[in-house]
Amino acid sequence: MGVTVDVRWVYRYPFEQVVASFLRKYPNPMDKNVILVKTVEEKRDVSTGIIYRKRIAVCQNVVPEILRKVSILKVPNIQLEEESWLNPRERSMTIQSHCLTWTQYASMKEESVFRECMENPNWTEFIQRGRISIMGAGFFNCILEAFASTFLRQGAQKGIRIMEMLLKEQCGAPSAE
Repeated sequence: MGVTVDVRWVYRYPFEQVVASFLRKYPNPMDKNVILVKTVEEKRDVSTGIIYRKRIAVCQNVVPEILRKVSILKVPNIQLEEESWLNPRERSMTIQSHCLTWTQYASMKEESVFRECMENPNWTEFIQRGRISIMGAGFFNCILEAFASTFLRQGAQKGIRIMEMLLKEQCGAPSAE
């Protein structure tokens, strides 16, 4: 079955500042679940100017203890892989993330875009769609998907708050334009 979470947000800051804040967002004291983010590959296409990055994030296992009674859920950390394509000429960045942990039981994918806002070129639009499907856990599938849906929604909102805080620190108050 699976669950999908959609998020749209407009940062009242220029694209370059939003992307810079995103790339240094984690680890962060506001979200202690993200332990480490490591860039494992980075390259620039000289003809297009597009910068490709592959990063691995290590996060604490946030599955509630009651659900960790299932042996496969008893892991201390979860790993995520994030690939991004930054196009400075078009002022857009596309990000695709997926979970590297529990791949035989779950599929977690996120697709995100940062782009210049149509309403105001000094603002940045953020669009994200996340999808989680659990399989092979019998009647636990629905329970785990419900937890995952709540966690994804809360995580997206927390990520937006962290970005707003970083942007405020870096740039001051948002543009009123």
